[in-house]
Amino acid sequence: MDDSASSKRGYHHGDLRNALVGAAADLAAKGGPASVTIRAAAREVGVTPTAAYRHFAGHEELLTAAKERALEELTAAMTKAVAARPAVGGDPVSHALARFGAFGRGYLTFARQEPGLFHTVFAPASSQTPRPFERTQTNPYQLLVGALDDLVAVGYLSPDRRPISEITAWAMVHGLATLLNGPLSDLSEHLRDEVIVRSMLVLGHGLKGNGLDREQESLLATELTSPPPRN
Repeated sequence: MDDSASSKRGYHHGDLRNALVGAAADLAAKGGPASVTIRAAAREVGVTPTAAYRHFAGHEELLTAAKERALEELTAAMTKAVAARPAVGGDPVSHALARFGAFGRGYLTFARQEPGLFHTVFAPASSQTPRPFERTQTNPYQLLVGALDDLVAVGYLSPDRRPISEITAWAMVHGLATLLNGPLSDLSEHLRDEVIVRSMLVLGHGLKGNGLDREQESLLATELTSPPPRN
């Protein structure tokens, strides 16, 4: 078999690289990043590993391509969740909050429905792999940044609370996704939904800044930044 061999994936002559990337993404979806290898992808496509090595120098390059494809899928899932959200009227604050919540829902839904691809997005990077959430217009990090900027624009999130709030929001939603796919995976559907809603409400209140007074904020900040006590 060679690059022009008949493939069970049906790739066209000269398009073996894309066929291998698709196979790598399929492998990642089924078994996570550890399942992505040159040999396995070549077998899926129906060519020899030697043919695959003409397009990828090794495992890391193929995994990088699979990570990029998985990131595209995550971005699409978040965008789809926003597009599918119900209308919330003409109130700009409600619109911005609904958009922010829909991005979180899309992220969590993707993590649950596509755990293999979700883990692949965050697989250890090679020296050639771009960071998963570099600031571009087409990835989840930038979508989150835009949603938070919208909350500032409509007056919900004050400018002084805006700095690095994307890291805070990402940490909560990603941590929740990790827990629901791991230690909390046996929760009932009802309780899972309750945890998601409660977490997002806590995040929403925190962004608004109406849960703690200045003294309480200072107390927590001091506690979290003070050196730990010595034994």
